[in-house]
Amino acid sequence: MAYEFSNYSVKITLVAGADLSALQYNFVKLNSSGQAIAIAAATDVPVGVLQNAPLSGQEAEVLIVGGTKIVAGAAITLPSAIGTGATGKAVALATTDTTKYVVGSLISASGADGNVVTAVVNCANATRAN
Repeated sequence: MAYEFSNYSVKITLVAGADLSALQYNFVKLNSSGQAIAIAAATDVPVGVLQNAPLSGQEAEVLIVGGTKIVAGAAITLPSAIGTGATGKAVALATTDTTKYVVGSLISASGADGNVVTAVVNCANATRAN
């Protein structure tokens, strides 16, 4: 079962730059206007994990740092470093991948694509391998 924990989390409120109502607990990114939008590629820099389900123009609550529920993009075993897949779901990443951003780790295993799991993320310090 996935869960959230709020101690020491950093959340911000952004304007949803598109309909994000189907993307709760997915990674989102910023557009050029500073609005939250859907991830469009596995190489996008995630700003955080969407905590609500806003329509375009509504407030998008985004967790930047902390523990959160997140939608898995595939079966992921523990321990795994995670980043975003092409659709904003969490995927396992090799810490040697120089094209994608490692932004956290799972603390509950994912059985399959679409499962909601628990992760600790730090999108404020998204890094690629050197």
